[in-house]
Amino acid sequence: MGPGKLYIVATPLGNLEDITVRAINVLKTVPLIAAEDTRRTRKLLNHYGIGTSLTSYHEHNDEMKGKRLLSKLEEGIDIALVSDAGTPGISDPGYRLVRLAIGSGIEVVPIPGPSAVIAVLSVSGLPTDSFRFEGFAPPRKTKRRTFILGLKGLKKTVVLYEAPNRLKGLLEDLIEILGDPKVVVAREMTKIHEDLIRGRASEVLERFEGREVKGEVVVAIGPQEAVAKEDIPLAGKIEHYTRQGFSLKDAVKAVVEETGLPRREVYMEAVKTRGRKERLG
Repeated sequence: MGPGKLYIVATPLGNLEDITVRAINVLKTVPLIAAEDTRRTRKLLNHYGIGTSLTSYHEHNDEMKGKRLLSKLEEGIDIALVSDAGTPGISDPGYRLVRLAIGSGIEVVPIPGPSAVIAVLSVSGLPTDSFRFEGFAPPRKTKRRTFILGLKGLKKTVVLYEAPNRLKGLLEDLIEILGDPKVVVAREMTKIHEDLIRGRASEVLERFEGREVKGEVVVAIGPQEAVAKEDIPLAGKIEHYTRQGFSLKDAVKAVVEETGLPRREVYMEAVKTRGRKERLG
């Protein structure tokens, strides 16, 4: 008997009917399902009368459990990998098991289906001919602002996940750094309380004023739009970013993106600006 196969099975985001016939058949016939949250997956299996054995595989046990699952695959046992919702391996530890399997010559079979990223893009109204998925935005404000700065001038849609308690901070930073871009905020996709809000970041932020944000959140940010260059001296542009708390290096990066000027020219002006401020005390 040869090695088993690792099936990467996409499962519903919320609505249990959003699953393919092929996915149901795989979950019924494999000897073992590795699930990010066995309690959540059990609800899905019960709904479809599936009695397959479950074992946990998540970010807190992936190193140890991954080796055990690999051993079973090498023994000829087929395994289906599922996440809490959507397609495994997208911003979850599933990719590590896939990597282990590939490295050992195990066949990895995709069973495609729901994906929060694609679901939101499909109804966003934003350009989808070219997009970038960034996973979760950095949780700390300073790193998040530096991350957003890296999106400045990008001519493609960006999709990311965000924790509900950090959504307002993300929107505020998008307004301040990117100049109020078009965004789509999707909460609880395919669930009873599905909520999709489109507009400028400031408009979306206003919709959440006085409300506690709940549920799983996906944010799509539209491509950066061309804007008329303001006649502001280079030193003023640099100071604008340093006042926002950016380091000199990041302020230089932002101004280079904004103006298209050579980095050396902007950097020399930044050094002069800092020197003048230090002399003035």
